[in-house]
Amino acid sequence: MKIKETRDIDTDELVQKNKELVEELFKLRLRHTTGQLESPAMMSSVRKSIARIRTVLREREVQKL
Repeated sequence: MKIKETRDIDTDELVQKNKELVEELFKLRLRHTTGQLESPAMMSSVRKSIARIRTVLREREVQKL
């Protein structure tokens, strides 16, 4: 998900997507620790998506102030 796509999504949907990605990252870390993760690059991708979402949420929070 690119930043432009992220900005087009509603705030409530972003919060929900963030929760889902955090859970997915936890599962990926667990699989990585046990040696079952095929591609460690997936963790990087999920982390970047979480960062993009949090950035947009923070931008919207600052705009309200």
